[in-house]
Amino acid sequence: MKNLLQFLTRYSNFLIFLILEVVAFILITTTNHYQQSATWSAANRFVASIHQTTTSISDYFALRQENERLAQENAALKSQLMLVDNMAEYAIERDSQYIYSHLDWDYIPAKVIGITTHKQHNYLTINKGRRDSIEVDMGVVCQEGVVGIVSAVGERYALVVPLIHTEMNVSCRIQTNNYIGRTHWLGRNHQELQLEDISRHIVVNEGDTIVTSGLTPVFPYGILVGTVSHTDLTDHDNYHHITLQIATDYRKISYVQVIHNRALHNIDNTENNTQWSGLKK
Repeated sequence: MKNLLQFLTRYSNFLIFLILEVVAFILITTTNHYQQSATWSAANRFVASIHQTTTSISDYFALRQENERLAQENAALKSQLMLVDNMAEYAIERDSQYIYSHLDWDYIPAKVIGITTHKQHNYLTINKGRRDSIEVDMGVVCQEGVVGIVSAVGERYALVVPLIHTEMNVSCRIQTNNYIGRTHWLGRNHQELQLEDISRHIVVNEGDTIVTSGLTPVFPYGILVGTVSHTDLTDHDNYHHITLQIATDYRKISYVQVIHNRALHNIDNTENNTQWSGLKK
């Protein structure tokens, strides 16, 4: 109590001045319309500034949830677009040359939580697993194009073998002429692939688009793999030496979609039950 009295005594003049200033300010703003309007305007700007700052902070911390929501929406839209494309393809070309052209593709969104790009055998880890209906041999894509194939599945996580793996290859075709080849990574540049098994008589140009062939149940037809960046052919070669610029940038990838082929088990059962001995010529 003594300290409080000493404080009031020491700063009494300043406190009286402060009180009078507050009273004067209140009188001015309540009796004069112009000052009242200016005061409220300044107060509103201050409150709006505080509100905008807090909103920006909350939006920043909500980015993760927003990205996951957008990934789920993208996966749903991909499924719908694939359904429409396949229905159109089925209606126009009922005897399609694409063996696995059907209406049973779904996309499951996932986030990449681990990746390597500098090894001979690179891998991605995603935050979806068995409880999310992820299975081995499912294809994985992103907004840019093909990512890889699921190689191992746990309860909550899965391992993906990307295109930049020396033992990985994907069946694909040149979009301009429909000729089929397969990809192969030489283990050096994470942005380049080799396209193999393209015969010398086939015309290949730089800039040609390479897409999935649709001849396996892993990827539907037409997903971008890359573009031809260089091609070489000598007089003694039977096949082109083709270098592709990979569509997917593995060092920037964050979200992917795992492709679920609902007809895969039916395809496997059909193939396993076929009497191949009776079909051989």
